[in-house]
Amino acid sequence: MLGADPLREFERWFEEAVKAEVPDPNAMVVATISQTGKPSARVVLLRGLEKNGLVFYTNYRSRKGVEIMGNPNVAAVFFWNELDRQIRIEGKVEKLSSQESDGYFHLRPRDSQIAAWASKQSAVISGRAELDKIFMEYQQKFAGQLVPRPDDWGGFRIIPISYEFWQGRPNRLHDRILYERDNGGKWGIKRLAP
Repeated sequence: MLGADPLREFERWFEEAVKAEVPDPNAMVVATISQTGKPSARVVLLRGLEKNGLVFYTNYRSRKGVEIMGNPNVAAVFFWNELDRQIRIEGKVEKLSSQESDGYFHLRPRDSQIAAWASKQSAVISGRAELDKIFMEYQQKFAGQLVPRPDDWGGFRIIPISYEFWQGRPNRLHDRILYERDNGGKWGIKRLAP
């Protein structure tokens, strides 16, 4: 039985996925919507779980970054096949502060920091050689010094308005528990038919 707080339930399910050694338990599919209403989805990594949201990082000029800036409504899905579980989350996204993004950026491996400079994520490039060349140029540029965070790279926080916990069961009679936040911030709970 799930409790009244969906964040606590998320934490519990996430911890169980980690204990079960599910590969990449922090991998989540994030779906965005373009200005023309076209949906787009991709896998990103959850890098922070806070009282008010789920945090991930990206290039702000990437397709997902541009779409989020144009329409902050997103959906995210965690799927843990080994546990026959998934969690669906819908919410609005806010940009993290520069300080929050800086803090995480400097925890990343140095090559990942340099890659954030080298890759203009989602832009068309001529080939792998171009990317490798730009990466080497930035390695030389930042040799012997701290790599600063690029202005176009940082974090987003998904602020959930709903969570759906799905537990697979025999005969396709799965459990589906939906948490929805009302205008006052209180969570209501419903059971959905599979």
